[in-house]
Amino acid sequence: MQQLNVFGEPIKQCSCDPMTGYFRDGSCNTEQDDVGSHTLCAQMTQQFLDFSVAQGNDLVTPQPEYGFPGLQVGDRWCVCASRWKQAQQANAAPKVIMEATNQAVLDIVSLDVLKQYALDLT
Repeated sequence: MQQLNVFGEPIKQCSCDPMTGYFRDGSCNTEQDDVGSHTLCAQMTQQFLDFSVAQGNDLVTPQPEYGFPGLQVGDRWCVCASRWKQAQQANAAPKVIMEATNQAVLDIVSLDVLKQYALDLT
């Protein structure tokens, strides 16, 4: 079953380079076992990467044994909704790609807040 984005439409791809997503399928698809709720598609900034490292989640250092290349500024990645919310409260949140963000994120972050960080809304 196709999952939906925050607008109730079929979810778009977040990134295949690097390959992201809980299922490593390029999309922010989720399931019940995804306790981190990797549902928010964000474009990485240095500020967010630094914030994440400070919180104990190093998204920068490559881990080839897990097929993880390490993220760079400008990469898109399905991040944990709660981590993004923490970053937003600390003024370190990256921009959001709304069409690629799973509607499950709305259990943690409101649509109005997401829209303030939207990269793909005009």
